[in-house]
Amino acid sequence: MTTSEALFGDEHVQRYIETNGEVGYDWRNGTKILILFTKGRRSGEERANALIMEPDGDGYLIVASKGGSPAPPAWFLNLEAHPEAVEVQVKGDRFKANARVATPEEKPRMWQKMTKAWPDYDAYQKKTDREIPIVVLERA
Repeated sequence: MTTSEALFGDEHVQRYIETNGEVGYDWRNGTKILILFTKGRRSGEERANALIMEPDGDGYLIVASKGGSPAPPAWFLNLEAHPEAVEVQVKGDRFKANARVATPEEKPRMWQKMTKAWPDYDAYQKKTDREIPIVVLERA
């Protein structure tokens, strides 16, 4: 396992930011990672998460799976609470972004793209009654 593949959580975020993605952008099984910055819905503090992503047109796709948990990930709740306070970092490029949930019309194509990148998303969806959303991030 390479250094990047072993990264997880806060350590992944820290190494990615320190190296402008030189460490942490390429991750497990050929996946690519971005850093999502949100404003904490309760604390108001900046939160950062390393998330599997796929480019899509001019934007990026991420999946709010939380491993198939019945509750969505905290970063998704933060996005809902503060949609105006979203930033994304892809390698050394950090920018303000607009985040939205994929529409029912868009989602099948996007889900197929994301499960090609990370096949476990299908298993995560089977574990929960919650419909796992795909979030579209577009440069603001």
